[in-house]
Amino acid sequence: MNKNINNRGILFIVVFLLATLITYATTQPNWEGAKWIWQQEDGPSNTWMSFRKTISVKEIPKIVEAYIAVDSKFWLWINGEMVLFEGGLSRGPSQAGDWNRKEKITPANSWYEAINIQPYLKKGKNTIAILVWYWGRETHKGTHVDSGKGGLLFSAQIGNQKLISDSSWKAIQHSGYDNTIAPASKNLVQYSIKYNAQNSMNDWMVDNAWYTANFEDSYWPDATEKGSAGVAPWYNLEANIVLPLVNHGLQKYKNHDDLQLPFVSKGQTIKCKLPFNKQITPYLEIEAKAGDTIFVTTDNRLNKITATYITKAGTQKFESFSWMNGNEIRYTIPEGVTVKALKYRWMSVGEMVGKFEIDDPFYNRLWWMGNNTLFVCARDNFMDCPDRERALWIGDVADQTGYLFYAMDNAGRQLLKKAILQTMSFSQDDVIGALGPLRVRELVCQSLQFIAQSIWPYYLNTGDKETLQKVYPFVYDYLALFPMQENGLPEYRKRQSPDSWDWVDWGVKETTDKEPIQMAFYYLALKEAKKMAEVLKEDIHAKWYEERMKIMKPAFEKAYWKDGFYSSNKEQLKDDRANAIAIVSGIANPAYYNQVVDNVLIPNRFSSPHFEWLVEEAMCFAGRYKESLARMKDQYKSQVDKKGMSTLYETFPKGGSYNHAWNGSNKILSKYIAGVEPTKVAWNEYQITPNLVHFKQLKKVIPTVKGSINIDMKKTEDLYQLNLVSPENSTAIIGIPKEDKKVKEVVVNGKLVWKKGKNKKSIKGLTYDSENEKFLKFKVQPGLWEVNATYN
Repeated sequence: MNKNINNRGILFIVVFLLATLITYATTQPNWEGAKWIWQQEDGPSNTWMSFRKTISVKEIPKIVEAYIAVDSKFWLWINGEMVLFEGGLSRGPSQAGDWNRKEKITPANSWYEAINIQPYLKKGKNTIAILVWYWGRETHKGTHVDSGKGGLLFSAQIGNQKLISDSSWKAIQHSGYDNTIAPASKNLVQYSIKYNAQNSMNDWMVDNAWYTANFEDSYWPDATEKGSAGVAPWYNLEANIVLPLVNHGLQKYKNHDDLQLPFVSKGQTIKCKLPFNKQITPYLEIEAKAGDTIFVTTDNRLNKITATYITKAGTQKFESFSWMNGNEIRYTIPEGVTVKALKYRWMSVGEMVGKFEIDDPFYNRLWWMGNNTLFVCARDNFMDCPDRERALWIGDVADQTGYLFYAMDNAGRQLLKKAILQTMSFSQDDVIGALGPLRVRELVCQSLQFIAQSIWPYYLNTGDKETLQKVYPFVYDYLALFPMQENGLPEYRKRQSPDSWDWVDWGVKETTDKEPIQMAFYYLALKEAKKMAEVLKEDIHAKWYEERMKIMKPAFEKAYWKDGFYSSNKEQLKDDRANAIAIVSGIANPAYYNQVVDNVLIPNRFSSPHFEWLVEEAMCFAGRYKESLARMKDQYKSQVDKKGMSTLYETFPKGGSYNHAWNGSNKILSKYIAGVEPTKVAWNEYQITPNLVHFKQLKKVIPTVKGSINIDMKKTEDLYQLNLVSPENSTAIIGIPKEDKKVKEVVVNGKLVWKKGKNKKSIKGLTYDSENEKFLKFKVQPGLWEVNATYN
């Protein structure tokens, strides 16, 4: 099997955020003649470099694609108009040669962006301005591979005219930004901002003069050429597969009216409320004397990114480009400064298109908070938290995957694809580790969970077989690292790779039953890897997985079943996590499900949010939806009741970050309560089999690769109603819940189709499917469906 996943096809989408123009890259980039450019010095770290190029254009083609690569971030203007706010990704997409992490030999390739700049060009003189932020830094959290040199590479074909980056560009280190400040923290590659407006070069913060063709840049140095495309330390260029962030523009704060702008500051801290916890860049408009210092931070106690702004004399505007997050933004403004405007810019991974509404304010608010948590923990990568470390822990990504497909559009799906490709391509010695690309830290259960609950769900929801083919060899090789013992179970794996951590969950101390948890996760990974092998026609592998699973199931029961629950030590460990994953993985005996729920999952609350959703899912597997919802409410009540909160904590009842990725109860509400899930790859077929328990009304919007599914269901004692808008090229299985009742009649789109146990009139696009003790099922084709079922 070929484990090289660097040769990726180039199909990517470019969104023009401010112009709301979406284009597809239509040609391969031509880097011929283009040079990496910078100032003469290679860095230094935390440098903000300004580039300008003025050209004359005679004719403007229909499409002009510009290809841009940087280390690390860039902002692009043409003729004074913002084209792209924050391009670039934390680096690198793949290895550019052999790595030796111990010796810090880590050659990595670079990302590039493709942008249609045609709408911003005009006949005659045009000025392109690019601000590049070079981090020049790595941390032990491993999210970014530093090239060691700042750089900009640019190429565009404008009709017959080739525009490339070279020494004819002007380049100068932006004197407004202080690059001597200390890093924000040991965990983050990004820096805080310290900006002195007295050194602002009369730039865009005042009147956009810097971005007009008439600006005098003759005193700027010529850019220094650092090398051609493909050279070290940037190596080969790979298309950014992640869609650009959605720029929601500058917005007023939620309490804008209460601020009573404009006003003269009395020197106090001004608290500006956001609608919910977001990633934002803060903005201000003021009138001040020279030398006043304004400080901006958030209410988030773990936030490390701040902004310090030193004023010049007069009226001025400033936006800090290093993003921060929180529920409110706090400006400390000196006495005597006239504050004219305070705003923020929210950037998000796609739009918040997924919806969930139910006739219970608690679960409505919990879903909203979980959804906010998902979005605030996504940017260059999915991350555990947006404040403390911004790290790609793959177990956290697996938790996010569970509800990502019910909430995020294609931008979220592509970001998950990036996480999967990067995690696998940066593995080492067959070990799938967290914290890629720079660090491979093996947490065994997270690696197994990532296989089962990220890679397979990604394929199931998208149908992206190409990505599955690329990463599958890594899956097989990792699962082969577990030797089987005579007792029929694999050897417990810990500290068998150079960088490992025998960690499973936080939760209540000294309650974690690690052995059965790892065994169950291994079984689950085998089960999902078998599906991958079947898709890819790896028959020998599929048989190997099957044989291991066959041996493991009775061995697991023999080793861990203790008359009412699973445990490696009956007297000391009665772990909700171990028993939950035993059920969810399929290794537990279904005959024992109810005993496990009653003896362990209801009374014991040891898990952190990382495992909590798995416990709730296990209860749903057992058909105990009411108990699952009750546990969910008990675990999250203190957070949901706290009205100042809009995201969810790292630990129960509160602790760690207040916006942690691994809160996955939204999956339970979407998949098991609303009852919606794909039954065939890429949502070619899906089912709606709700378990409404005490709820009377539920609305759901699910963004799928086929388009959005819109659901509105209502239930009374005598009636079940469903309004469904089903997307093209998808078949829906509608399950009418019986709930120990007998379905009397079913009317679809005004026509009687079922009465007294018999199929009646046929309707185009609708067919009877099946019936069991829980549901009466029909299949429907794309379109609008109104279903009314009455009960005896």
